[in-house]
Amino acid sequence: MIGFEQDRRFVVIGGGPAGLTAAYELTKLDHTPIVIEKCHLVGGIARTETYRGFHFDMGGHRFFTKSREVETMWREVLMEDFLRRPRLSRIYYQSKFFSYPLKPLNALAGLGLFESVLIVLSYLRWRVFPYPREDTFEQWVTNRFGRRLFLTFFNTYTEKVWGIPCSELKAEWAAQRIKDLSLWTALVSMFLKPRRTIKTLIEEFDYPRLGPGMMWGAVRDIIARRGGEVLLNSEVSRVNRSRGRIVSVVITRDGREEVVAGTDFISSMPITEFVKKLDPPPPAEVLAAAGKLKYRDFLTVCLIVKKPDLFPDNWIYVHDPRVKVGRIQNFKNWSPDMVPDPSATSLGLEYFCNEGDEPWTMPDAELIELGRREIERIGLASAADVEDGCVFRVPKAYPVYDSAYRDHLDTLRQYVESLENFSTIGRNGLHRYNNQDHAMLTGMLAVRNMVLGEENDLWTVNADQEYHEEIRDRGEDAARRESATSTKRAVERPAPQELVATK
Repeated sequence: MIGFEQDRRFVVIGGGPAGLTAAYELTKLDHTPIVIEKCHLVGGIARTETYRGFHFDMGGHRFFTKSREVETMWREVLMEDFLRRPRLSRIYYQSKFFSYPLKPLNALAGLGLFESVLIVLSYLRWRVFPYPREDTFEQWVTNRFGRRLFLTFFNTYTEKVWGIPCSELKAEWAAQRIKDLSLWTALVSMFLKPRRTIKTLIEEFDYPRLGPGMMWGAVRDIIARRGGEVLLNSEVSRVNRSRGRIVSVVITRDGREEVVAGTDFISSMPITEFVKKLDPPPPAEVLAAAGKLKYRDFLTVCLIVKKPDLFPDNWIYVHDPRVKVGRIQNFKNWSPDMVPDPSATSLGLEYFCNEGDEPWTMPDAELIELGRREIERIGLASAADVEDGCVFRVPKAYPVYDSAYRDHLDTLRQYVESLENFSTIGRNGLHRYNNQDHAMLTGMLAVRNMVLGEENDLWTVNADQEYHEEIRDRGEDAARRESATSTKRAVERPAPQELVATK
């Protein structure tokens, strides 16, 4: 049994952005946490895998935030290893490429005058007679873009990602991801500089030289230097509780079980898995709610192409139903150092699926062959130019916002909040489609609650849509200047009110 070296022992379950940030902040307050991570790498869905010296990001992870605390941590950890990168992403639709976010003149040229007129008329119709309620993704987007543009640029891709009809996907997801962007704002931005920049429209972002895994590997090393531990390949098999407190977790590593005791527990593992591993188990209605929350998984087919340049985008959204791939990353355009051979290019083809179905269960060789055929069909490269490939699977990447998820999540929230020495954080711990910076904030605020006695409501991080999608130009510049010289203010300041509400 791993016991206590001090009065309080913090156990952090999950070595992704949320968990590692919590552990990092704990070390600043002279605690030595134990981080338990079931994967062979830290970073969670923001990890960076390697193959033959090529670096592959599990999804695209822009480093862009309004939070001074998050910016400060990024800078103090990576310093000069941050690159400022131009952002270019496009939509592949009907064998053509369209700028994303949508640019009216570009869309006009690609769709043709007649179709563009119909899209504008559809937009005007839905502005005059909108859906009175915006419960679903379909209703939310249609009210802002018109039904014709929704069917053209939103419906196919969104259903490919989530695996459910847009009429069943809750509007909350759209409000988080594309708040304040509409056909009208896109038109206006062509001619007038907006007073505020919509996050969806940003043209630059920061990125670690060797991918986001470089950030989280550095955080892991700092935690270890400060006396903490990060246990990899260690899966939590049971969470022991006594009445309203967690007392220990049982982990499996190197083929044997080990008990990790603690006084305080922070978890970024899926909240559904956490409650299912409790011993003794929670009430039946809590277990039933955990069984009804859903996740969407994806896998990345990584291809090494013997061509120095293929296309200028960081990533491409693939709306074409003739191919199964949903999004394509061009890692060389995220950072040149991701590719060790300048004569080659590495691509990440993302296939959204559910764990256990096809393509999840397809052999790697078949998936690589599928990827070769599909990039040729799209016209990005010849299948003959692909010299090698590998596959990485990412379970529980996206918490699903289906029609019933809120009721089930409320049941789980009420229960876990009854545990006195426990805090759930991060994307999967809160079952909320958080960005990396939001996940980090939940880790920071959980530490403030547990160590400093604050009462920050972690469930409201990323509920403020203005915070998620907007940043004032002057505020961004000031934040970057300040964060470049600030080192330890993240935990020493109270939480800014625009980021989190108190209970």
